[in-house]
Amino acid sequence: MSSQSPEPARRVTTRTLLAMKEAGERIVCLTAYDALFARILDESGVDVVLVGDSVGQVVCGFDSTIPVTLEAMIHHGAAVRRGVRRALLVIDMPFLTFHVSPEETLRNAGRVLRETGAEGVKLEGGGEAVLPHVRKLVGAGIPVMGHVGLTPQSVHALGGYRVQGRDPANAERIVAEAQALADAGAFAVVLELVPRAVAARVTETIAVPTIGIGAGPEVDGQVLVLPDMLGLNEAFEPRFLRRFGRLAEAAREAVSAYAEAVRGGEYPADEHSFT
Repeated sequence: MSSQSPEPARRVTTRTLLAMKEAGERIVCLTAYDALFARILDESGVDVVLVGDSVGQVVCGFDSTIPVTLEAMIHHGAAVRRGVRRALLVIDMPFLTFHVSPEETLRNAGRVLRETGAEGVKLEGGGEAVLPHVRKLVGAGIPVMGHVGLTPQSVHALGGYRVQGRDPANAERIVAEAQALADAGAFAVVLELVPRAVAARVTETIAVPTIGIGAGPEVDGQVLVLPDMLGLNEAFEPRFLRRFGRLAEAAREAVSAYAEAVRGGEYPADEHSFT
């Protein structure tokens, strides 16, 4: 028997994701907002852990992602970093932190990486208003994940949470934006709420990985919001979501059992007490 400790799993990098696309291996991505769940994701072999600004809705109870601040993303990103050892850690740049000027975007993204230890940031949008910011970050050595289709930070301009790219003109726009992000140096592009045919075309067109959410199976990887996937967020029931757990139901049962044990004097028992 060897006395050597097992070799640690190799860290996932942006080059790893590109190699996975080229090899036809699907990329697994999930969101996380705290160290506990981040550790579970990392130990379960998730490739990319995204600290999404969805934290505003699923954790903080906001109606949208718009109220989320840079400080909040840094706070949650640093917590997730403490639980992630293998996966690639990417953090959303929240509303108005990458819009004013490329220089301010660089300062904000630099803070995110410096104060959290993340490997990259994600920016929403692929139009001409966003591309200079992507180029600025990539030029400074900060990996950028793009995001097109439904961009939640623009929900008011888009008229709500609706599938994007159903008509030919908008489908062409999504393909063009994804290509522009890849050309600007983005290492991957998230496709959210777009028809599967459009997502398939983007995946075939651009050289970098595509990660879908509500974009069908013809993409290089998938991402879901963790509380949605685990069945903790029961009120959210979009067509694209598959629940892989029923944790809200299990949590209610556990809390009810605890309350019954406390009220009935069954907990704590002798084995839970100190003498």
